[in-house]
Amino acid sequence: MKQFISVDDVPDIDHLINTGLQYKADPFRDQTLGARKRIGCLFLNPSMRTRLSTQIAAQNLGMEAVVFNVGNEGWALEFEEEAIMSGNTVEHVKDAAPIFGKYFDILAIRTFPSLKNRDDDYSELYIKQFIKYAGIPVVSLESATLHPLQSLTDLITINETFKPATPGRKPKIVLSWAPHVKPLPQCVANSFAQWINRWGQADFVITHPEDYELSEDFTRGAYITHNQDEALKDADYVYVKNWSTFNDYGKIYESDPQWMLTNKKLEQTNNARVMHCLPVRRNVELSDEILDGPNSLVTQEAGNRVWAAQAVLSEILRNNG
Repeated sequence: MKQFISVDDVPDIDHLINTGLQYKADPFRDQTLGARKRIGCLFLNPSMRTRLSTQIAAQNLGMEAVVFNVGNEGWALEFEEEAIMSGNTVEHVKDAAPIFGKYFDILAIRTFPSLKNRDDDYSELYIKQFIKYAGIPVVSLESATLHPLQSLTDLITINETFKPATPGRKPKIVLSWAPHVKPLPQCVANSFAQWINRWGQADFVITHPEDYELSEDFTRGAYITHNQDEALKDADYVYVKNWSTFNDYGKIYESDPQWMLTNKKLEQTNNARVMHCLPVRRNVELSDEILDGPNSLVTQEAGNRVWAAQAVLSEILRNNG
C-alpha cells in the first residue's frame, strides 16, 4: 500500500482489519517500525478524533507526529494550476507540498468540501495536488468526498462485535440518513458505502428520504429504499449519518424528526448495534436513549480510530522503506 486515499488503495481489506485488531490487542508490537520517521498531519479544517487518534497511532509505531493547522497557523494556499495569485492566497501548493516532502516521511491531510460546487468538490483537487507535488506517501484524514480512516474503523468495529448464532451468516448493515440542523458533506456516507460494498461480506441497505440519493459511484451494490422501517427490519447494525443533497448539491430539503433513530424503531431490528462517526447532535440525529443505551457502539467505534490509523501507517511504512 503506497498511499491511503480510498478503498481503491487497499489490496486486502480483511488483512487491514485484522492488523488493526492485532494492534488493539498489543499496541506496541511494532514500536520501532517508525523509528526516526516523521509524519506531518495537515489540517485544512478542524478535527478531534482524527487528529488525536492519528498522533497516537504514529507514536505507537515510534514515529514523531507534527500537527499543522494550515488555516490558522500558515499561509493561505492556492491549489489551482496557472493561478494569478493576486487575491487572498499567499503560497501555491506546488511550492509548499515539496517542502513538506522534505520534512516528512508520510503526509496526512484533512480537507473539507465547500458544498457549493459539486464538480469542484468531487474533483478532489486539494488532496490530488498534495499527492502530485509532495513526493511522499499521502494519507487522507478526510477529503471532500471520502473518509477512509473512518470506514476502516467501522469495519474493525463490526468485525469485533458480530457474533452470529449461525456460523457464516452475513450481517445485515443499514446506513440510515438522519436529520441535522445544517447541510453536511456526503464524505462519511460515501466512504461507508464504498467500503461495505467492496468488502462484500454483508447484506447492505441504504435508507434515506427522497432526493437524498448519493452518487452511484459509491452506492452501487447496495439495496436502496426510502422506507426506513423496511430497511431496519432484522438489521444487525444501523449506521446513522446525515448528508446533504448530491444532485441539487449541498442542500437541506427537509429535516424530518421522524427519521431520528429511537429504541421504538430498534424493535424492528435484530437487536441492532448502532454506529455513528461523531460528533453527533443529540436528540436531532440520535436520541439520548440510543446513545446512552446498550445498543450504542459509538464510544467503542471512536476508540478504534487509533487501531485503524495504526494499521494504515504500518502498511505504508513497510511498503515504503
